[in-house]
Amino acid sequence: MKTDRIRRTYDQECGLAFALDVVGERWTLLIIRELLLRARRYKELLEALPGIGTNLLADRLTSLTEAGLIEAIEPDRRTSGYALTELGETLREPILGLARFGLEVGAAQPRAADSVTRASWAVLAIEAMVSDERASTVDETYQFEVGDEVFHVAVRDGQARTVPGPARNPALTVATDATTFFELGLRRLDPIEAVVGGAVRVNGTASAMPRCLRLIGLAPGMTARDARRLVAAH
Repeated sequence: MKTDRIRRTYDQECGLAFALDVVGERWTLLIIRELLLRARRYKELLEALPGIGTNLLADRLTSLTEAGLIEAIEPDRRTSGYALTELGETLREPILGLARFGLEVGAAQPRAADSVTRASWAVLAIEAMVSDERASTVDETYQFEVGDEVFHVAVRDGQARTVPGPARNPALTVATDATTFFELGLRRLDPIEAVVGGAVRVNGTASAMPRCLRLIGLAPGMTARDARRLVAAH
């Protein structure tokens, strides 16, 4: 691959080093994160990544395009967007693994006063939190409404899949704001306290709540009685 731009390299015959040569620069994996959610236009990426700067974003997009990880959508238009290629999509599992790691280490850190939260990031967070090993044998769907972002998790035959958009007849609907969602995901806030205090609103079948929370690794000790009380409160 030829380019006039200076590329940093570790010059190591190692799979990890080769990967970091491509995605190890600052901001690169966060750009991939945004495109794992959906195709984005340049302005949308700039808004979703506060602090990156327009020149740096352009540079990273060029690098990712040259590496074959992303491609331009409608490249002849000034408002062209970007989407992951098939190669870029292979980064989903590695990034989900890093997100799981981040949720663990982030739980020990207090929330910074100037930290930024986006509702769209909740989709990838739930996908990272979900574990098929904790999925129930009951086929059902859980809908999440985080700010203006709506998505759902469908459990079928003991496997869970995170899907953008609303669900049809969800067994449980959970609604909250982005900040509260991540406080829950980082285990800084107890789910039961969040529901009782009104920061989280739930609607649906009481028996589905313990299964949903167990699936995403929260409140594993919730009883059926707790669930009935919480759903009834809403």
